[in-house]
Amino acid sequence: MMERLAAVAALMQRRPALAAIFFGLIGACAYPPLQLWPLGLAALAGFVWLVHAAPTKRAALGIGWCFGWAHLTLANNWIATAFTHQAKMPEFLGWLAVPLLCIYLAWYPALAALAAHMLAKKRPLWAFGLVLAGAWIVTEWLRGWVFTGYPWPPLGLMLLGGWGTPGLARVLPWMGTYALSGLTVLLGCGVLIAITRKRATGLIVPLVPLAAIMLVPVTSARESDVRYTLVQPYLPQSEINDGSKFDEQFVRIARLTTPSRDQSRLVLWPESALPDYLEDGYPTRYYLQMTAGGDPRLARRRIGTVIGPQSTLLTGVVNLNIAPRPGTVPGAVSARNSVMALNGEGQIIGGYDKAHLVPYGEYLPLRPILEPLGLSRLVAGSIDYLPGPGPRTLDLGVHGQAGVMICYEIVFSGAVADKANRPDYIFNPSNDGWFGWWGPPQHLAQARMRAAEEGLPVLRSTTTGISAVIDADGVVRGHIATGKADKLEGMIPAAKPATLFAQFGHALTLAWAGLFLILGLALPRVLALTRARG
Repeated sequence: MMERLAAVAALMQRRPALAAIFFGLIGACAYPPLQLWPLGLAALAGFVWLVHAAPTKRAALGIGWCFGWAHLTLANNWIATAFTHQAKMPEFLGWLAVPLLCIYLAWYPALAALAAHMLAKKRPLWAFGLVLAGAWIVTEWLRGWVFTGYPWPPLGLMLLGGWGTPGLARVLPWMGTYALSGLTVLLGCGVLIAITRKRATGLIVPLVPLAAIMLVPVTSARESDVRYTLVQPYLPQSEINDGSKFDEQFVRIARLTTPSRDQSRLVLWPESALPDYLEDGYPTRYYLQMTAGGDPRLARRRIGTVIGPQSTLLTGVVNLNIAPRPGTVPGAVSARNSVMALNGEGQIIGGYDKAHLVPYGEYLPLRPILEPLGLSRLVAGSIDYLPGPGPRTLDLGVHGQAGVMICYEIVFSGAVADKANRPDYIFNPSNDGWFGWWGPPQHLAQARMRAAEEGLPVLRSTTTGISAVIDADGVVRGHIATGKADKLEGMIPAAKPATLFAQFGHALTLAWAGLFLILGLALPRVLALTRARG
């Protein structure tokens, strides 16, 4: 057996780039929907070995880049599906866009590998693993905000347990997402050390306790005193912008929403749920295709009738910014992807504008340059969305303090709740109909990480699935599968006290990175001095 492993190792050393690509692809299978986390740890063990064995800085950088490119390309393959839901650009561009995007994203793992090689090449394998883990935390944190950020997916996502257990995400309140990714690298290194010691029993030490942690469920969560009705209307992407379907869509949502009796509750509708404009003051032509007779006041009153007099609705809407335009009548110059809060009388009582917009989805970067080249947004429309100011808490009275994160805003660790006015829960409306079967499970998984990280329940209402109620431990307490029209009802899970991460954010992330780096760099010297004196 060991002779075969030695032969495989020799082959990988002759073709390190191909080996890194192989390990990157295998590692991506650890994420939802496959969630083969033992394979993910084995792939990380191979990656750590390749970087540690790299003869030069350039080789280490190349290994990190190849691993990251393959890993992130497969993990983000769902992006290509979005190109099948628009008509302005050929669908095959989606399968080019993903690997091209990952040419850039791969530099972050590459820099982590280079830093580890430069700082700890000559140190013991365990110390090298600590340094690589610390460097990975820093580079993944950078990936979350540089050039507006794209953290999907964090490496630690592979160790999120099934829906009934948070798995190793139990440590998120004290570490945060990016530090969990560093810990995942360290576990991969532990697997490698067990293999190199040539003892099969050595693998039991790291893997058996981890398997237990991944499988042990969490007991039932406490409930708040706020009742909710969460609706998944099932609006396929092909119907979202079809004016002939608007009336039917509203009837579908209304039937799922209407209570069997008068009751006080929070009603949750998804992003892209309403084609109607609910704000007053737009030029008349913008109201003509509304389902409520072209009158926003009638549209709001109709919604109030559907939800009931004692209820509050949070729903995704599109709002417009109207301004005079040279030589023409006033019109829309930009838009906002928003959530509006309405009471049972149909009055607007609050709102939130999405802050973290999707490049090419909600706005076209460098529009004056790219538009003449034929590039456009994937979402229909010629005007761009403008970002809101960031996390805000909406005071909904008896229905609690609501934080709102629209669609993929929920994947940004440390940026989902107003620290100065901590909410009781986070509402995450989304339209996941763009993203095939790989995207929605990963989106849900990252919402679970935010819940555990912040100690706040997350309620996800989506157009097509997966909708879910997630408690403050990151455990799914109820869900609606993809492709179904249904609703969830119950009491919102209770929030926990602010976690360590909720209090300190990415200062805690960087503190963990510093600890791993210091231990990896200093501890071997301390141990060597101790042995010399002994």
